[in-house]
Amino acid sequence: MKKLVWFIVGLLCMTFSRNSYAQNDASAKALLAKVSQKYNTYKTIQANFSLDIKQANGSSHADGGTIYLDKSNNKYHVSTKNQVLISDSKTQWNIMKAEKEVEVSETSNSTNEINPTNIFSFYTTGFKYAMANTEKAKGLTLSVVELSPVDSKKNYSKIKLRINKANNLIYDTTIIDKSGNRYIYTLGSQEGNKALSANLFTFNKNDYKGFDIVDLR
Repeated sequence: MKKLVWFIVGLLCMTFSRNSYAQNDASAKALLAKVSQKYNTYKTIQANFSLDIKQANGSSHADGGTIYLDKSNNKYHVSTKNQVLISDSKTQWNIMKAEKEVEVSETSNSTNEINPTNIFSFYTTGFKYAMANTEKAKGLTLSVVELSPVDSKKNYSKIKLRINKANNLIYDTTIIDKSGNRYIYTLGSQEGNKALSANLFTFNKNDYKGFDIVDLR
């Protein structure tokens, strides 16, 4: 089965333990609470994102797209140039345009893994955390929190979360796996509580005529 290379779906395999915050940095805890509180006010989110993958062997890959999230109903739609991921909270459709193939599977609603429904709040559990030095990017002042998984068996060693100090929104997330690969996910425009069409969260096979549909359920 072909795998997605972009960040959102890559996170699906990164399960984490349901432990509370490791109480080792009060300032980081307070900041993450503000970020979580900010995103909790959103019932829907539309955000543009870019992805830069920097592999330990020196090769790189870039991608990007848009995520539409109906948080209230655990529905999502993630699109890039070559791929689309849709979930109506029960069924997930992984549409691979170049291969003209659609993989159908059950949506994982587990709270023990990072997935499109909780990518704006995954940091609230299962991690040790510490504040790092403030950084600048594109004229913005960014607070930096470094997270490490409580469970050392996870396939990633560290996550670096940079937060816009002006509005407490996530600017970017860097995941470093145990092989030294870096996955840098940067959020562009973020719109909360925007009215989203219900059609975004349903799969219409008429839009993908000629595609092979592989049911993995």
